[in-house]
Amino acid sequence: MKQQLNEIKADIENSRTALGIEFGSTRIKAVLIDSSHSPIASGSFEWENRLDNGVWTYSLEDVWHGLQASYQTMAADVKSNYGIMLQKVGSIGFSAMMHGYLAFDGQGELLTPFRTWRNSMTAQAEEELTALFHFNIPQRWSIAHLYQAILNEEKHVEDLAFLTTLSGYIHWKLTGEKVLGVGDASGMFPINEEGKAFDEKLLQTFDQLVSPKQYRWKVQDILPRVLPAGIPAGLLSAKGAALLDASGQLQPGIPLCPPEGDAGTGMVATNSVAKRSGNVSAGTSVFAMIVLEKELKKVHPEIDLVTTPSGSLVGMVHANNCSSDINAWVKLFQELVSLAGADVNKDKLFELLFNQALQGDADGGGLLSYGYFSGENITGMKEGRPLFVRSPESQFNLANFMRVHLFSSIATLKIGMDILFEEEDVQIDKITGHGGLFKTKEVGQKMMAAAMNAPVSVMETAGEGGAWGMALLASYTANKETNESLEEYLDQKVFAGNSGLSVKPEARDVEGFEVFMKRYKQGMAIEQAAVDHFTH
Repeated sequence: MKQQLNEIKADIENSRTALGIEFGSTRIKAVLIDSSHSPIASGSFEWENRLDNGVWTYSLEDVWHGLQASYQTMAADVKSNYGIMLQKVGSIGFSAMMHGYLAFDGQGELLTPFRTWRNSMTAQAEEELTALFHFNIPQRWSIAHLYQAILNEEKHVEDLAFLTTLSGYIHWKLTGEKVLGVGDASGMFPINEEGKAFDEKLLQTFDQLVSPKQYRWKVQDILPRVLPAGIPAGLLSAKGAALLDASGQLQPGIPLCPPEGDAGTGMVATNSVAKRSGNVSAGTSVFAMIVLEKELKKVHPEIDLVTTPSGSLVGMVHANNCSSDINAWVKLFQELVSLAGADVNKDKLFELLFNQALQGDADGGGLLSYGYFSGENITGMKEGRPLFVRSPESQFNLANFMRVHLFSSIATLKIGMDILFEEEDVQIDKITGHGGLFKTKEVGQKMMAAAMNAPVSVMETAGEGGAWGMALLASYTANKETNESLEEYLDQKVFAGNSGLSVKPEARDVEGFEVFMKRYKQGMAIEQAAVDHFTH
């Protein structure tokens, strides 16, 4: 133990560390890793998006406050455990929620509040661009937000000088570099897999589309420069060091890797960047990433085509809603527990309730729920109304209640995955899960295995999440050997054969999930009626 402690101290003192910071939907997390890629310190800050004038957003003030708070907590962790005031790290990487719209003018001022991935306000842009490009452009994508703003004749578009994602924005402010990792960039505008950059023909097509507006800009000029994993992406500036570490201890000049999206860091954290591998991230939203062997046969509005951090083609199924409704119910149960005078913390309550789901009827006892806090592209819902439905004949008990809510949290994902597996005949060797849904041992895995009808693995490191994956990307950029691919680096130097704990689907669960899915699809009219007729 003492020897290990001395080795970690030596890594910190000699800058053989890497720092990853990820802006998730509900938490900003910082993870520092040593030369063996193991986490040695962490810090976090909880935050929430808000619905402001019909727009899901975060304020930039919250961005910087949360960044500094998570870094400060991580640095305090280093000081407490190793007695070292953190002044230097070997490399840094920033990650954040993909997609969305952060638009700036020539002076670097934000032109309109940050529009996050959660918004479903670009339906016309999605439809027109998908038809024009012959390439699926989801509502969440930055280019859909831009074109919708043009269709809406929003005045700010005339002054546009730079358009980026949240990770790109943070990286820009800390280094001065307007760059973006290819995985995150693939959620802004279609990528040419061969060139690992924005598709030039489609850029020209977009410029021609909006040419009657006679804007001063061309779309390529306002987008960040695209970089694949492993390419240096700038140095931490003196101003950036002060923004990151409010105490003033952190020194500038630290190299940064390309900023990435949460989908890319999830792939890295689960070692799912090779072809025929896949991962599922299940938290506030849920998405599955399958690294494809070839292009899909047709355009599917339910399937995003994005890339790994190295630029390989990925089929992505993304649903805006996953755990928010479950979290709301658990909060309600916690109020009851507190009212009864019991002292049960939230983590224990989640564990108790999730395990109860394993005792329910295979199909959830005839119950039905839609955990839609916001709209869903895959099912055509423009807004969300969390909804729970039962008939007098339903088997209404706690086990079925929890089972149905877990089923519902991944039901929309199931619709998209069926397209990949059944219509496109996509083949996979493994699926790895990570995120809050998998925190309770085996329960989330069993539900996901039933939905996928395939084994689902979870690694011991899954709890470290995207911030750890981002730290790995930073380490790869700083330490990779000449011509060493990201796949090789992860396989040989990080995971070394660790494939995690695998859970196979059980016939009872698979059959029960299929029965539930028929009920779920048939009940869509109920959810639509709630959207149409229920307002606060």
